Amino acid sequence: MNTREQQLQAFGRLLDIMDELRLKCPWDKKQTFESLRHLTIEETYELGDAILNNDLQEIKKELGDVLLHIVFYAKIGSETNDFDIADVANSIAEKLIYRHPHIYSNVEVKDEEEVKQNWEKLKLKEGKNSVLEGVPKSLPAMVKANRIQDKVAGVGFDWEKPAQVWEKVQEELSELNTEIKKGNTDAIEAEFGDVLFSMINYARFINVNPENALERTNKKFINRFQFLEKEAKKIGKDLHDMSLTEMDVFWNASKKFYK
Repeated sequence: MNTREQQLQAFGRLLDIMDELRLKCPWDKKQTFESLRHLTIEETYELGDAILNNDLQEIKKELGDVLLHIVFYAKIGSETNDFDIADVANSIAEKLIYRHPHIYSNVEVKDEEEVKQNWEKLKLKEGKNSVLEGVPKSLPAMVKANRIQDKVAGVGFDWEKPAQVWEKVQEELSELNTEIKKGNTDAIEAEFGDVLFSMINYARFINVNPENALERTNKKFINRFQFLEKEAKKIGKDLHDMSLTEMDVFWNASKKFYK
């Protein structure tokens, strides 16, 4: 691995390249915070895919793309004298020190949960009016639900046992079934949302990341369905012309193939 000096040299090289690109490249010169925003979101999702695939080389590459965006934003900030990369680094360093009094002060904690609870308490001391202020409005709904539940649990608003959460899931499923029988579309949607929210909460109690779990299932389904498509082509058939029974043969074969 690289030494700390080599790491600093590499980072300095990236900063030098960013300075040059901002001066000379027509595309880089035109970029703003707003124009980069959607690209940053895209890069973050690509990093997430690489992590789910456990592709270490791809993770390294995508981390570089994310780092480039951080450096880019800092460069733009420096041009208006609002902040630069040093301000960004010092800001997060100071926050980490403040939020870890069990490391940098004399506070004692017994476990990870107590660390999280102290973290949320310190955030409120910083002037935040709600523990939920830090949840971005633009997060995808499932990720947002997970973060909301995690944050309120950090201040003690939580169930005591997984069995209690599972009972809540069953209760919400029953309420959904009742509204389906009534046929009220708005009520069905509301109860369906409650079912999802309670399932996401239950996932936390059994140490499952619901976003990762669903994405793994998405990938599994895609692989199996594409296997079905390829096998159908081999025998000269179109899926539109096949019965479900015929397709099930290839679908079951795909399970064995990917197992």
